[in-house]
Amino acid sequence: MAKLYFQYSTMNAGKSTLLLQASHNYRERGMDTYLITAQFDNRAGKGRIASRIGIGEPADTFGIGEDLYSKIQARLEKSAIACIFIDEAQFLTKDQVWQLARAVDDLGVPVMAYGLRVDFQGNLFPGSAALLALADEMREVRTICHCGKKATMVIRTTDDGTVLTSGAQVEIGGNERYVSLCRRHWREKTGDQTPD
Repeated sequence: MAKLYFQYSTMNAGKSTLLLQASHNYRERGMDTYLITAQFDNRAGKGRIASRIGIGEPADTFGIGEDLYSKIQARLEKSAIACIFIDEAQFLTKDQVWQLARAVDDLGVPVMAYGLRVDFQGNLFPGSAALLALADEMREVRTICHCGKKATMVIRTTDDGTVLTSGAQVEIGGNERYVSLCRRHWREKTGDQTPD
């Protein structure tokens, strides 16, 4: 039976690596997969999912407001898909998460979504909030803070290392802009602010 899965973490936990490995496992057994990532996240190139360890695959993209149920349905009409993989799932809208759930329920295809749980201010991303509410199964992908504790939060910094506590929720970047921390060190770095 098909399910909607959500694997979440902070930055640099290896979510894209896990996604690419899972897709590879399907393909190695002769089953096709469908990879989708956020249209505006082109750090690895347009329409590409890549990991910090150097592996990557081409992918289709989703834009804000795009109907993912229709996109998946059209792709299934071309050929069978064993599993759909969504990278950067935090950028999905609530409606798009419902569309993924409909694809699982009505089209019978499993969807595995990978993304961040919270932003640099400690707030849930809309896509992540919807996935936490609707996913059939969830799994935390763990990474560690510099102190060795589990990292659950992330800070955004400027080029000179200044910690930002305000700004747009979405700003594309990697290791040069974001640092994953445990809650205690996140509180220290942000001045012990309570999220909005």
